[in-house]
Amino acid sequence: MRIEDMTWPEIRDAVRAGRSTILIPIGGTEQSGPYIAVGKHDVRAGVISTRIARTLGNALVAPVIAYVPEGSYAPPSSHMRFPGTITVPDDVFEKTLVAAANSFKVHGFTRIVFLGDHGGYQADVRKVVAQLNREWAGGTARALVPETYYRTSSDGFNAILRAKGFRDDEIGTHAGLADASLQLAVAPSMVRTEAMQGAPKPGVADGVYGGDPRKATAALGQLGIDAIVSNTVAAIRQAQ
Repeated sequence: MRIEDMTWPEIRDAVRAGRSTILIPIGGTEQSGPYIAVGKHDVRAGVISTRIARTLGNALVAPVIAYVPEGSYAPPSSHMRFPGTITVPDDVFEKTLVAAANSFKVHGFTRIVFLGDHGGYQADVRKVVAQLNREWAGGTARALVPETYYRTSSDGFNAILRAKGFRDDEIGTHAGLADASLQLAVAPSMVRTEAMQGAPKPGVADGVYGGDPRKATAALGQLGIDAIVSNTVAAIRQAQ
């Protein structure tokens, strides 16, 4: 499924055999509180994209884009206030997406699908998709950004957690119950579970924006992962 694990003849043959959709996972290297590793979005986007590709049956997965806008570094703002976060300017990020998409178009992919796991650059991705589709008008290639991917991972998963009895102040918006649960479902070694459960509730000074990661479980996270996959697959199929 992942082109980084394939040789070029294998990729060529896969496209010729009908795997003409390429999923471009977009992550982000950022702090996620004291208990979740900074590669959270990168790993999560890669795992979920692979599941989506497997379900679609006609898709391959590109390498994860890990360098994304995360705030200013002069002076440091947003997540850049915490060590390990990496940021790039919006225009550099957008040009990277455009170049990647055009690269895949050259090699015969006709559906280039961007799957962004982080909320901060969603507008940038939409801008790029609109630009590409203008430039490709009249051809067979098309760029897509199924917005249900991010909506399900944020508002959609929050609704699932509320239905399980959790409050918004437990769920959080960054590095709280929701984030930690999703990560436990895809990469439990990236969550410092023992240290987290024995510590006081973390707050903004720790990089946790609302919520309580100590209540996270892989079972809760799996509910969110399943919803993200099913909703995104449906959106991509409908767009085709």
